Amino acid sequence: MNTLTNQITTRKLPSRILLTDSVRLSDPRDSVRALPAGSGVILRHYNVPDRAGLARELLAICRPKKIPLLVAGDACLARTIGAHGLHLPEKMLAQEPSHWRRWLCPKTLLSVAAHSPKALSKAVAASASFALLSPVFPTKSHPNIKTIGINRFANWTSKSNIPIYGLGGINHLNKNRVLATEAVGWAAIGALTYKN
Repeated sequence: MNTLTNQITTRKLPSRILLTDSVRLSDPRDSVRALPAGSGVILRHYNVPDRAGLARELLAICRPKKIPLLVAGDACLARTIGAHGLHLPEKMLAQEPSHWRRWLCPKTLLSVAAHSPKALSKAVAASASFALLSPVFPTKSHPNIKTIGINRFANWTSKSNIPIYGLGGINHLNKNRVLATEAVGWAAIGALTYKN
């Protein structure tokens, strides 16, 4: 990615992103409250009662802290509550590239999940703001999936035309390996879950 373009594009992106998960993080409110400045949140609680209510509560927590909230997989909900963005699972990139951007305001973030260079190319075609590339390391949520590994992650990230976050098995012990690549940040569930 062009260095000047990269600096302009990534200046406003968070450095770390918490992905909510209805199994591993049934109630994400305390974890979102505990996030430091410069963080982001992707709401992935897909099949929970009153998902819209949870999204509004999280947005109320995020707004004063200037933490962007992206809603996963539901452009209508993201737009209705005034979320900061929309996150797409990789399979949703099968639509015509500009399909999802039509649902969003120009300044709204669009992120995508990617697991290969081909998916990263689709993210660029969709005018995504950034991509979550995974799984970098072995992960509890997908224990039997082959990992990318840090070397391939670094290679794919350096060749990408979109800002990349590392996801999958990333924690406070190995996040610096991800940040030593050209990734703009890292994303996690467990490593960013608040435990009291």
